[in-house]
Amino acid sequence: MANHKSAQKRIRQTKTRTERNRYYKTRIKNIVRDLREAVLNKDVAKAQEALKIANKELHKYVSKGILKKNTAARKVSRLNASVKKIAQSA
Repeated sequence: MANHKSAQKRIRQTKTRTERNRYYKTRIKNIVRDLREAVLNKDVAKAQEALKIANKELHKYVSKGILKKNTAARKVSRLNASVKKIAQSA
């Protein structure tokens, strides 16, 4: 355990931030997974709704500093392409 007061505080801060980041990362994974399931099932309406949610959430996490801008843009682009592909085939 840390001996200095500032080191103890840093440990507390790190723990809090780790928990917060884990929550956001898990949420992102779940949102993307739901969208990919809709794409696999070729459910266009559900996929488009999930894409809207994913787009909103990913960009929100960019503004919070959880994700980098290009990472979110890349994810949204790939998800959008997959939804567009099933929408055209339907």
